[in-house]
Amino acid sequence: MTALPFFLPRLKLLAALLAVLSALTGCSPRLNWRQVQDADARFAVLLPAKPATLARTIDLDGIRVTMSMTAAEVDGVTFAVGAIALPDAALAPKALQAMQLALVRNINGSVRSERATGSSVDIVASGSIGSGREPARLLARFAAREQRVYQAIMVGRSSAMDAIGADAADTFFTSLKVR
Repeated sequence: MTALPFFLPRLKLLAALLAVLSALTGCSPRLNWRQVQDADARFAVLLPAKPATLARTIDLDGIRVTMSMTAAEVDGVTFAVGAIALPDAALAPKALQAMQLALVRNINGSVRSERATGSSVDIVASGSIGSGREPARLLARFAAREQRVYQAIMVGRSSAMDAIGADAADTFFTSLKVR
């Protein structure tokens, strides 16, 4: 009987520690990476959650096309890959520029950095989103392969982007393979 009083304070301490660890784990992003392949759009990418896919007609500076978008959201950050098929490969530069402009406008932002990496262009833009006009960040990669044009984006409130971390961005963008 004397063993129970000896262990009781230790059990309470253990329970408190488990509660704290559980709370900390609950605050961290749940990145459950999975490979997604889109045969029609000809890309593969790792997304951090179960994705949804939709398609809609858009206007890219006078070029009407159907864009398919595959996206997943984790802790307020959206990871997405959009793809279009153009009627002519010569329209790719104009379409890529229109995509970039539309995405930056969506966050009422401006491009902070832009760099060409082989056959793609990466940008970082900052702006604001939501009714409270909270600071937001957009990371994007734009690429074209023949008549297909792609955009890969990671966008969200700046605080959410910081919480997700640079490793998630690196995993997402380096996993993107277009064919």
